[in-house]
Amino acid sequence: MAKQGDYTRRYEQHHDELRWLYMELYDNGDMFAELCDNMQRFYRERSKGLKAADSKREADKDWYKHNDLLGMMLYIDNFAGNIKGVESRLDYIEQCNVNYIHLMPFLDTPEGRSDGGYAVSDFRKVQERLGTMEDLESLTEACHKKGINVCMDFVMNHTSEDHEWAQRARKGEGEYMSRYFFFDNSYIPSLYEKTVPQVFPTTAPGNFTWLPEVEHFVMTSFYPYQWDLNYKNPRVFNEMMYNFLYLANRGIDIIRIDAVPYIWKELNTQCRNLPQVHTIVRMMRMISEIVCPGVLLLGEVVMEPEKVVPYFGTVEKPECHMLYNVTTMATTWHTVATRDTRLLKRQLDIVSALPKEYIFLNYLRCHDDIGWGLDYNTLREDGIRERPHKKYLNDYFQGYDGESNSRGELYNADPVTGDARFCGTTASMCGIEKAGFEQDEAGMARAIRMDVMLHAYMFMQSGIPVLYSGDEIAQVNDYTYKEDPNKAADSRYIHRGAMNWTLAGNISDPDTVEGRVFAQLGQLEQIRKAEKAFVSNADMWTMDTGDTAVLCIGRYFDGDKVIGLFNFSEYDKTVRIQEDDEDYVDMISGKKFKYRMNEIQIPAYGFYYLKKK
Repeated sequence: MAKQGDYTRRYEQHHDELRWLYMELYDNGDMFAELCDNMQRFYRERSKGLKAADSKREADKDWYKHNDLLGMMLYIDNFAGNIKGVESRLDYIEQCNVNYIHLMPFLDTPEGRSDGGYAVSDFRKVQERLGTMEDLESLTEACHKKGINVCMDFVMNHTSEDHEWAQRARKGEGEYMSRYFFFDNSYIPSLYEKTVPQVFPTTAPGNFTWLPEVEHFVMTSFYPYQWDLNYKNPRVFNEMMYNFLYLANRGIDIIRIDAVPYIWKELNTQCRNLPQVHTIVRMMRMISEIVCPGVLLLGEVVMEPEKVVPYFGTVEKPECHMLYNVTTMATTWHTVATRDTRLLKRQLDIVSALPKEYIFLNYLRCHDDIGWGLDYNTLREDGIRERPHKKYLNDYFQGYDGESNSRGELYNADPVTGDARFCGTTASMCGIEKAGFEQDEAGMARAIRMDVMLHAYMFMQSGIPVLYSGDEIAQVNDYTYKEDPNKAADSRYIHRGAMNWTLAGNISDPDTVEGRVFAQLGQLEQIRKAEKAFVSNADMWTMDTGDTAVLCIGRYFDGDKVIGLFNFSEYDKTVRIQEDDEDYVDMISGKKFKYRMNEIQIPAYGFYYLKKK
């Protein structure tokens, strides 16, 4: 239970640094005083249950670094129709061994101009078709009773053009125009365009949109209906922090900060990763630790692991609790298409060399496309050039090249640069869709092995694994999005299909694809929870196997040692690894391996979880 002086203690602990950073950025003591007053108000409004959870997590600050956290991303409507539907499916979520659900954007957005929910028109209103804020609080409370954490997106870089601020700015109200980037002629926008990259050069070129009714340009880095907020205005920061605390008080445990690097804009820069971004995130972390210390900050930073490190902050002055491991995800699929683990091994070595305090979220796919932001400098050493390689990857996953069994579609293809991203479910990319269509049982067995092997490899990475809803039953691509005029132009909806509850009913039937995948993933999940070598701060390293198609990962913690072997090839392999003079047992099959393991045979797309006896 929270004590009377908890808030005062935390406030006094952070006040001086918070004030110093705020004044450095804004030099406005009145606005800082207003922020502090409202922080105390939100603390008073926080429920007793949430305050008790805060106190418990304060006592175990590493609670999210244990090996028992498994996430699942889901769209509320696709998963269960609405928020009440999700609440009715919590038993299923428990069956999946999931105790952390990421609810994809559910705040109010305009129909047809939502960018998948990332164009928010009201930060304190749920989309009517999904439910109400009361429904959300009911869901988070029910989740907490089952030990399930709830994550949501906080889209703080921009608002929808339908947001109240934008509507009033469109009417020419200076107070609200100052909350965005407005210019009455093209000169300043043209200077920005010289240095600021385009996010969507084919579907939304440029970084500004002309508004004829107000005769001004407004900055729109993503889409014309998403107006960038101006964080040079302290009113913007304060109000967005009030929205942040309001949502935290609805019972949200993990708040995903969308598009973190873009938050601060400066002329003559790329408007990415500027120092002021870190000031803002650091202030968010302190505000959260004062008012709601049980809440985690998850940053969406789409860069290589070694380059996202600044967003963790430092041990003394932390920023985000967790970040996505985006590059490793993309490199994983490169490895599938090339059957060559060398780049992936290098990527994992970089991650494992980072401080163990840094927690990454690992995943095979998410709601978004797969972009091929690989380490082309390293690939070039092997004679692989960027443009033809990207074409090969996209051709492979469409099923056109490389003896591929994958199915999916391109997203945001640019015929000029040859660049494109890829969309598809894990199951379809592994060949389950193709094998099912062709009624090829041998192909299906191979595709399921690949699917399960990839999940087994993901669980071996350092950090927290996150499933995408439907992957636990090998759900394939959904092409019906093309029949919806609001979705047809966005191929990402191919892997955002509605949950097939009829197929989910097969999870206990070992003769079905769903039952086979669900059972095998369940076994992996239970092993991960039971074996302490899987904690996030365990030692992790890779080893050579003598075959570039086979990846070897080692994990060690407090006397427990586990070695994972993963065959990314469609051929059986025999590999050799040099280890200490110990005996090992495969935790899946129970098969025993003698010391030094000079020769290990691994079936096509097979894997081993070897534990030192």
